[in-house]
Amino acid sequence: MLAGGIAHDFNNLLTGIMGNASMGLAELPDDAPIRTYLREIVSASQRAADLTRQMLAYAGKGQFVVERIDLAQLVREIDPLIRTSIPKTVAIQLDLAPDLPAIEADRGQIQQVVMNLIINGAEAIGEGSPGSVSIRTEARDLDAEAVQREFPHDPITPGPYVAIEVRDTGSGMDEATKIRIFDPFFTTKFQGRGLGLAAVAGIMRTQRGAIRVDSSPGRGTSFQFVFPAVAAKPADRGSTTPIMETPLGGTVLFIDDEESLRRLGKVALERSGWRALLAENGGEGVRIFQEHRDEITVVIMDLTMPVMGGEEALDRIKKINPSVPVIVATGYGESEAKRLFAGKDMAGFLEKPYTVNRLMGAIAEVIGRP
Repeated sequence: MLAGGIAHDFNNLLTGIMGNASMGLAELPDDAPIRTYLREIVSASQRAADLTRQMLAYAGKGQFVVERIDLAQLVREIDPLIRTSIPKTVAIQLDLAPDLPAIEADRGQIQQVVMNLIINGAEAIGEGSPGSVSIRTEARDLDAEAVQREFPHDPITPGPYVAIEVRDTGSGMDEATKIRIFDPFFTTKFQGRGLGLAAVAGIMRTQRGAIRVDSSPGRGTSFQFVFPAVAAKPADRGSTTPIMETPLGGTVLFIDDEESLRRLGKVALERSGWRALLAENGGEGVRIFQEHRDEITVVIMDLTMPVMGGEEALDRIKKINPSVPVIVATGYGESEAKRLFAGKDMAGFLEKPYTVNRLMGAIAEVIGRP
């Protein structure tokens, strides 16, 4: 419940960050130097959204999104975030093979695996002590002998794999510590919850991967992970620079209890040629819809609101005009929204956080215009 609630509220905040940054990109000329910073904001928001999606999946209110991933590119994307999370005395060294085969996994999960291992390695070096953490990726073709020799306790089969190794120059571990590192709640830190490597082991099981650990006192630690390779190329995440849709025109009823999102929705809609009617809860939304029923082209409505929630508001709006398309915007993830609205006449879902371009694209999709 706590994870789901935090993820929902954080997705609302991310929508404001991502939406306003994408609006700034749309307003600025192509040669404006500040565009670089706004693109970084949108990109960081997308990475944060990956992590909140994972929280929702753990809470049973979302789903893991499996996609084709370039492991080396993923490490490059989170490298700036990693460097701000570890002591300045610890150097990060990257040795990332080009043209790796893709792996099929949830991006947020793999981010957690990589960041967890790097931060653990940096902490093993010790506060104020110089050292390094190196990250290496490569393609491997494991035969039966290599599987048995390197991963005897993991149920993997021979074949092509993508490997990532995280090696630190820290204090290392003795055998007694090494056999317990994947146990829940086991930790060698004064402060910590002891769930990091247990979560990593669980993620690797779901991804059909394997783990190899090499460590000894005073000689540092090496974690090597292998993931099944797929023949297809990694998915293109697309440009982080949103492009505004062609103005469509009409009236949108935008219902959301977050004032910042109502402001964003109004500016984005009016900039694209739409008239925006705003409501802060389902009850007010139904009242406004009743007054303007003949003018409203589409309704965009938050799922969770005070006074009257999205489910009840949808039923009342559909009784007034069964043909109006309604898009449900949700911070809980599309799968949870589909469960709650099963059997109801929904035109579409808009998963938070979203860019202004995604907002306009959702409208274009449900009214059937290019």
